[in-house]
Amino acid sequence: MTFCRASASRTIFSVISNTPRAGAALAIAGLIAVHSSALYPAKAQPVAAPSKSPAQTVSVPVDDAQVTKALEQLDQLARDVLERTGLPGLAVAVTWKGQTVFAEGYGLRKVGALETVDRDTVFQIASLSKSLAGTVVAGKVGEGLARWDDPVVRFLPDFRLSDPAITERVTIGDLFSHRSGLPDHAGDDLEELGYDRAEVLERLQYLRLGAFRTQYAYTNFGLTAAAEAVAVASGTDWASLADTVLYKPLGMTRTSSRFEDYMARDNRAYPHVRDQGSYQSLYQRMPDPQSPAGGVSSSVSDLAKWMALVLGGGEFQGKQVIGAKALLAAASGQVISDHAFALDARSGLYGYGFGSGVEPTGRTTISHSGAFTLGTGTSYLMIPDLDLGIVVLTNAQPIGAAESLARSFIDIVEYGAPTRDWLAGYAMLFKPLTAPVGEMAGKPLPSNPEPARVLRDYEGRYGNSYFGPIEVEATEQGLKLLAGPKDLSFELAHWNGDTFYFEPRLENAPAGSRSLVRFEAGEAGSAAAVWIEYFDENGLGTFRRR
Repeated sequence: MTFCRASASRTIFSVISNTPRAGAALAIAGLIAVHSSALYPAKAQPVAAPSKSPAQTVSVPVDDAQVTKALEQLDQLARDVLERTGLPGLAVAVTWKGQTVFAEGYGLRKVGALETVDRDTVFQIASLSKSLAGTVVAGKVGEGLARWDDPVVRFLPDFRLSDPAITERVTIGDLFSHRSGLPDHAGDDLEELGYDRAEVLERLQYLRLGAFRTQYAYTNFGLTAAAEAVAVASGTDWASLADTVLYKPLGMTRTSSRFEDYMARDNRAYPHVRDQGSYQSLYQRMPDPQSPAGGVSSSVSDLAKWMALVLGGGEFQGKQVIGAKALLAAASGQVISDHAFALDARSGLYGYGFGSGVEPTGRTTISHSGAFTLGTGTSYLMIPDLDLGIVVLTNAQPIGAAESLARSFIDIVEYGAPTRDWLAGYAMLFKPLTAPVGEMAGKPLPSNPEPARVLRDYEGRYGNSYFGPIEVEATEQGLKLLAGPKDLSFELAHWNGDTFYFEPRLENAPAGSRSLVRFEAGEAGSAAAVWIEYFDENGLGTFRRR
């Protein structure tokens, strides 16, 4: 995903994908923690599970009949979610004991068209891509080609961060677990302006770093840099590596790390956003620059195979495809992603592209969510103790529907019924993710503004090291801002004095967002610099005249 541009952490379930505007993330993490410690009624005393790891104890035994009961109710659960939300479409699959035991599609691939979603419909899966990327890298780690603690510069000698000492030390594992010190969602703003992967990775060196290895900050391009390093070590590009290591061995014929493959599918789901009270397919996210972190497209029937591989410790249909030890490192906690908010709450953990948690029953979980605010919401949840996993893909902006369906299903497995209305809870917590951004979003224009200067005083070329050059042009209609390598265009409207504004509609800017643009006068009257609120998340929003 890509949401809330300022202070709040941006992770749902600690791991929500590609949308940096997660102002609700801490609250959502709190919901998970509350759910873990308070929302469930008291259960029987813990009992040992001898067939499992000695450390694995559960307070609520589950037999096959309970899983079967949950599977029998899953179809209706999915239909209820579709009806209550009005989502265009969704697909869901369940893996159990190494087999796909449920895979169905619901609703439409695109509003206004007749084609329906089925088990093979291909969706953009957003940040679920990170877990697949972690699996691919685990494959190469298992072969001995690379190690999780290899410095990235071993394979990418030109890779740079702002601190030379950290540049030399930061590892593949550091970047996959978001503990490199890069700021939250570093580089996403550059991708949004049209920079390619190489350019974004090169410009990460201009970002101020936080604490190294002691601070979790979710970064699509940090993870992408680590994946790129492994691809270079393998002598190929990332998308081809993913094909060779994972997709082809599992027969995931509808899965790709290339955007062009998604667009070429006949049976694909279109992204949707809510506009004027209804879902419409208005935008198309092209995530190739961050492909390892958010660029995979797949179907639930394919992802069910991948879940079987993970739950099998890297084994699939009797063959060890991914090294068990390397995969275990990826799928288990390596860093605290969300610290407990209370003494009786659980902290969230993150591995190498996987979220890791503990159920109230004592069972460990593996999970991740993904989202594009331009039209995708996805989630999976696996419980290794039960050899059980569920994945849900939707073709609309994130509202918590995928998470609530997965959570309700697992509740029925473990408790016989959902323990709460998860859809209502998630809907409340996801709402800020699609809220407008900008200090003046939704506020009235000044009633008596000071006049602007002559527009040509603002015209010119400005820039900084991180974002590169921008152009301000004076036209008959007013000022126009051009930014990025593709000259993304924004019409500037007057606000007050030397301050203007524009209304972006991008992955990082939900409908109704507003960005201030403030010019700084120079000695000769012409503007010497311009500050752009939308580009100032990391303090790099000032552009000097060139």
